[in-house]
Amino acid sequence: MVFSQIYRPGRCGLSFELFPPKTRAGHDAMVGHLHQLMQYRPDFVTCTYGAGGSTRAKTLEIVSEVKRTFQVPVASHLTCVGSTVQQLRDYLNQATEAGIDHIVALRGDPPKGTTEFTPVEGGLRYASELVGLIREEYSHFGVVVAGYPEKHQEAPSIEVDLENLKRKVDAGADAVITQLFYENFDFFRFRDRCDRIGIRVPIIPGILPMTNLSQIRRISSMCGARLPEAFVWRLQENEDPDWQFRVGVDFAIVQVEQLVREGIAGVHFYVLNKSQAASHVMQAVRLPR
Repeated sequence: MVFSQIYRPGRCGLSFELFPPKTRAGHDAMVGHLHQLMQYRPDFVTCTYGAGGSTRAKTLEIVSEVKRTFQVPVASHLTCVGSTVQQLRDYLNQATEAGIDHIVALRGDPPKGTTEFTPVEGGLRYASELVGLIREEYSHFGVVVAGYPEKHQEAPSIEVDLENLKRKVDAGADAVITQLFYENFDFFRFRDRCDRIGIRVPIIPGILPMTNLSQIRRISSMCGARLPEAFVWRLQENEDPDWQFRVGVDFAIVQVEQLVREGIAGVHFYVLNKSQAASHVMQAVRLPR
């Protein structure tokens, strides 16, 4: 299904994001959770890979298996980090042969131990260049890019960050999936700013239900997402894992319900290879499907 069909008026698209497990036990657990998630009929499933493309082959293996096992469209992440243009072409050729449907085109984070992104010789510097390469030479792929409701941490200003996003969209991106966020106001403001500068593709909120306070503090510090103080205080009331899970899921339900009421084109869950939290949210929220 192409993005114009996934994200169309009166319909809310649905997607889930995985990461490559490190062990066989992790892989088997992920597949078990996917069996649970498939009951919600996602439009596609995505898979990330490690810094510098360290699990790139594993990513292709995972998305290929997901498509083969569940007969669902899939998207592979792809970054510019550590790759020449020819190496990017090689991967895109492999993805084509494997029947991958979409590419999540990213610049990627600087390699560990560095603070500034530097392309390899013969590589690409910007995600917009990667989008352009895919559009020019691999137009059969749908292309998703990342957006940042609270600004990319490296961007000097919100305005510059939005200009970078527009370049990615103008290069041929079909949709924008946002970084995780916990204040819906940040998403709505971001969506309005995108509209004002002429970004017309669907803007899809990325949702990660917070079910563990220490974990979410670590993740939010990495991406710059603000945590609502009242919600953090609520989680701190009890260290019991079941308590924190219930509080986090309840928060996510309210968050997604409000987003749906405000007419989002779709929702993208960062499921962390598990099914419980997203399943609870999906059971509680009626998505226009």
